[in-house]
Amino acid sequence: MTLTTMDPASADTTAALDYDAIVIGAGMSGMYQLIRLRELGLRTRVFEAGTGVGGTWYWNRYPGARFDSESYSYGFSFDKQLLQDWEWSEHFAPQPETLRYLNLVADRYDLKRDIQFRSPVASAHYDDAGRSWVVTLADGSQHTSRYVISAIGVLSAPTMPRIAGIDSFRGQAFHTAKWPHEPVDFAGKRVAVIGTGATGVQTIQEVAKTAGHLTVFQRTPNWCTPLHNRPITPEEQVQIKANYDALFQRCRETFACFLHTADPRGTFEVTAEEREAFYEELYATPGFAIWVGNFKDTLTDRAANKEISDFVARKIRQRVKDPKVAEMLIPQNHGFGTRRVPQETHYYEVFNQPNVTLVDSKATPIECITPTGIKTSEAEFAFDIIIYATGFDALTGAFDRIDIRGKGGLPLKQKWAGGARTFVGMLVQDFPNLFMLLGPHTALGNIPRSIEHNVEWVTGLLRHMQQHRLTFADVTPAAAQGWTDHVMSCAEGLLTFEVDSWMTGVNSNVEGKQTRVIARYAGSAPAYRAWCDAVASGGYQELVLS
Repeated sequence: MTLTTMDPASADTTAALDYDAIVIGAGMSGMYQLIRLRELGLRTRVFEAGTGVGGTWYWNRYPGARFDSESYSYGFSFDKQLLQDWEWSEHFAPQPETLRYLNLVADRYDLKRDIQFRSPVASAHYDDAGRSWVVTLADGSQHTSRYVISAIGVLSAPTMPRIAGIDSFRGQAFHTAKWPHEPVDFAGKRVAVIGTGATGVQTIQEVAKTAGHLTVFQRTPNWCTPLHNRPITPEEQVQIKANYDALFQRCRETFACFLHTADPRGTFEVTAEEREAFYEELYATPGFAIWVGNFKDTLTDRAANKEISDFVARKIRQRVKDPKVAEMLIPQNHGFGTRRVPQETHYYEVFNQPNVTLVDSKATPIECITPTGIKTSEAEFAFDIIIYATGFDALTGAFDRIDIRGKGGLPLKQKWAGGARTFVGMLVQDFPNLFMLLGPHTALGNIPRSIEHNVEWVTGLLRHMQQHRLTFADVTPAAAQGWTDHVMSCAEGLLTFEVDSWMTGVNSNVEGKQTRVIARYAGSAPAYRAWCDAVASGGYQELVLS
């Protein structure tokens, strides 16, 4: 820890500030951070753009939205009584149930009294003279605080495709992340879904059940595997509640905080027959087992990756009756698991239905949206409803949408122009007293487990600062460079970083984001926590505190 003496002209002005801490966002991160800040006695205000808590689970109300982490591994772990009081109905809970759960947490801790809803943050500017932050909301109101904590999420900045005529469509149109609160009726309607990522897959398999006709516009197919969801039995409820300690300990030990982790064997250390049997076992296992619980070299060895890719391709061909459609659904530009693997329930069977058409929008690009539908290079389609499942400006996108400025008015967007640079994904050099929950370069996997760790680490730092009468925290240049170098080294040799995806910072719908960057930490969650813990136990030597 580098300690500096405060200039008398910059004496502590905390009492004159509106708040000690401002938290941006009332999703799981913001809610838990508020609970911990209250324990420190800090005057805190949470600004939330929506009308309620929940973040991801408030905004994403599209049909089929649900967990792909096991429900009981997803909820908060810090409240032991809540774990006993709450019962998840399914192994992978749907969005409405998750939102009810988060509202229960908010009510249980009376969080809403410190949350200001309908309050999107437009800017956050560091005040050098006052060593504090000025946060401006979209309505123009300004609020000052010593600390700003971003709880804005990893996938929270939805992107619309860059297609001419979007505003001309006269029917109903929705982005999956901006779904209306009232029900949408698809019965007998002509529906288009643009996009086949994770949200697209979940939406498609639900809409196809009732739509008069569904047309799916697919630019890039994804490797999808079965979710195998089902209700939790009363006997399982008893077992889950009795084993929460062991369950969360398992999450702490695995690579990405899931209940699954990589098999210690290499792909070619077993016979072809044993390999096929193992793949079959994983394919029949619920959740992400086949992605994060596969052979240890699946995402580093090309030949190993081809084995599992060929296996999943065979499954697609078995499930889709029309061979031409099956081939359209098999990715050709990336191997299995090198992009996020959508979890599905009878997704491939949807394309066997007579009321579903698949359009290859790479072979026949969408030229424009018309008042009545969609025009491609080959045909014109009439629709009643268009659904944009076109994803998010991931990892840094939500930061880009807020005018964040650090020392000397330095824009964060400029600081990150060549790719994000952080310290443990939670601080940025020259942006004092700004702390990021789930910022770029943090360990992402089973998100609530990452949230709890990051909130606890930020809380620990603030507690340390309280105890030592410190009100200023920045990162040394050496520490910022050291962490960034470490993040880069963790990505070496991974097939994932040879592929365009949101995990490598590429988004064709966002200007300037067509080049791959190392936007996320690719090491293990235990290794990440060990690094963070060493910083804390070492007295925060990597920080400039005063």
